[in-house]
Amino acid sequence: MYTYVNGAVIRNEEVCISPFDHGFLYGIGVFETFRTYDGKPFLLDEHVSRLNNSLRELNIAFELTREEAERIIALLQEANGWENAYIRLNVSAGEGEIGLQTKPYTKPNIIAFQKGLGPAGPLTTKRGIWLHTRRNSPEGSTRLKSHHYLNNVFGKRETGDDVGMEGLFLTESGYVAEGVVSNIFWTKNNTLYTPALETGILDGVTRQFVMKLVRTLSMDVEEGLYVPEEVESADEVFVTNSIQEIVPLSALGNTPLPGTAGAAVNELFIKYREAVRL
Repeated sequence: MYTYVNGAVIRNEEVCISPFDHGFLYGIGVFETFRTYDGKPFLLDEHVSRLNNSLRELNIAFELTREEAERIIALLQEANGWENAYIRLNVSAGEGEIGLQTKPYTKPNIIAFQKGLGPAGPLTTKRGIWLHTRRNSPEGSTRLKSHHYLNNVFGKRETGDDVGMEGLFLTESGYVAEGVVSNIFWTKNNTLYTPALETGILDGVTRQFVMKLVRTLSMDVEEGLYVPEEVESADEVFVTNSIQEIVPLSALGNTPLPGTAGAAVNELFIKYREAVRL
């Protein structure tokens, strides 16, 4: 298998970076994950835009164009042979002296990983649990999809390796935040609810897209501060991310939920898949 590294496609076992990369030393780096469907990346413009905004905030002097992203994806598809795949596009700060740096990083490492996924499958379900680990606050004004991932790791340790389980964070104030690797939504009386960005969550690309889709279904959308009991009393609950797409919950703790039988999530899933095929 092959990975893209700074302009070249090389075997995975040959990939390496310097221990002086400040992405390794200090976590200064960001990434985007997204899917390709039959060779076509979904919501690529949105992912590239978020990546570039994050790079500017981290003072990394690099800007990715859509054309360059498409070229990287094409090189990986040719090397690995996967048209339906997971892509992780990663930019780390690059080498620097030991010690914190304030000047711009001008020689970042650009690495793109690919993993085969197979054709997109039917709607699947998970069970949700509230985590004891609380969602940490963003390091800056908003949460970046950065190398600083320890809070997520601790949350994942609580849920274990069960792929059918999604751990859900609360904030330090006890408000619903997000999943370990997902954003959370729920419906009640023809309204879609989701935590506001002021809770410190990641503004997921799929989160944004789902909110646009819901408005085409004549549903209201509300963002705000919510406690767990409001989610547990919902008609339907689901989580989203760019790889798993839309995943309804069949239970949240001891509270049963409709899962794949939910009417709203099925309608939304159909709309999502229609957009993927465009």
